[in-house]
Amino acid sequence: MPMSRKLFTFFLFAALCVAGCARDERGGAASEALVCAEGNAGLSLPEGFCAVLVADSVGGARHMAVAENGDVFVALRNLKRGGGIAALRDSTGDGRADRLAYFGAPAGTGIGFHGDYLYFAPDTAVVRYRLAAGALTPADTSYELIVSGFPQQGPHATKPFTFDNAGHMYVTVGAPSNNCADDSVQDRVVGLEPCPQIERQAGIWQFSADTPGQQQQSGVHYVKGFRNALALDWHPAANKLYAVQHGRDVLSQNWPALYNDTLNAELPAEEFSSIDQGDDFGWPYCYYDHIQKKRVTAPEYGGDGRSADRCTAFRTPDVGLPGHWAPNDLVIYTGEQFPERYRNGAFIAFHGSWNRAPLPQGGYNVVFIPFVDGKPTGAYEVFADGFAGVKPVASPGDALHRPTGLAVGPDGSLYVSDSVKGKIWRIIYRGS
Repeated sequence: MPMSRKLFTFFLFAALCVAGCARDERGGAASEALVCAEGNAGLSLPEGFCAVLVADSVGGARHMAVAENGDVFVALRNLKRGGGIAALRDSTGDGRADRLAYFGAPAGTGIGFHGDYLYFAPDTAVVRYRLAAGALTPADTSYELIVSGFPQQGPHATKPFTFDNAGHMYVTVGAPSNNCADDSVQDRVVGLEPCPQIERQAGIWQFSADTPGQQQQSGVHYVKGFRNALALDWHPAANKLYAVQHGRDVLSQNWPALYNDTLNAELPAEEFSSIDQGDDFGWPYCYYDHIQKKRVTAPEYGGDGRSADRCTAFRTPDVGLPGHWAPNDLVIYTGEQFPERYRNGAFIAFHGSWNRAPLPQGGYNVVFIPFVDGKPTGAYEVFADGFAGVKPVASPGDALHRPTGLAVGPDGSLYVSDSVKGKIWRIIYRGS
């Protein structure tokens, strides 16, 4: 009996889909072929967006990189199965990672692709692995040392990095202290001046991305006065570096005559900033007060919470964000899947606060900052929420998940990692 035209069309479409519908030509499962997780796997998203749960327990996830074929590489804060990098592959096209491998040691935070290499940053260096196209793990797990010689330190030891359009790599070296205090002064908190940490820490350094064997001292001290810019990315359209720094803490604890606990919960701002070579953002001498909309002198250096006498020479941020939300990653959206208003805008992953009492803890979300004519609008909006699983969050330990890393996939999906359980979400746009 001859096959009807309708039935023939159905079988033809099905056959073509076996070859192409489940995979996007730019790599990975195509977003239109995916089934979103029930309840978006706990996330609250804008209308038209949904989430696929890629993995639920890769380890203490930090930053991420997504290869052209859709494989996801996750930096781990602690080794798991002997590896500091988790490599995930969806080989069935349903969006879930069904292959998981671990390699690399020690553990770290920074990770990203440049050329034929996967770059990775443990706390004291930046290394790279040669990764053949389509390979889930390197054939040779020995790494090549790109930059070393960073200071040994406890707090803020992570080394996030990004690449520009001209073969440079930018690496954050965080300050190992809150306010560069002089510990020899016992009766009050006084800041060291000049602060010796500014020489090799509290800034961002520029290196050649392709030259092995570099030392920190051979790099360019690109920007100063950033306490810890854990979140940074190069904006390819603006051809400029952007970063978000963790602001200082303990204003009311150290200076109760100047700050009450409510002010301490709100101040100082987390700073989203465009960066030019040679900029100085003023840490530890000044901080940005987003309530007064100005940079003010830190109390350790004679400030009273209002005066700005010594801060006029320092750069102010493009956007002042809520205090203590803990910005852990930044990605400029260069994909084409999301609506036009998201293109070339900035997504920031906020790990969540620990010191906003008596107010509820804040952050534990992903926010978006729109750009217009190549510049940020000055406003932010919460894009993805619900990671913590509870509201209000009284203590960081109450949060079920904490967003830590961001990456844009080859099809324009936005990936978010979680440091608590090791979940990986993939956020896609389906339209209204």
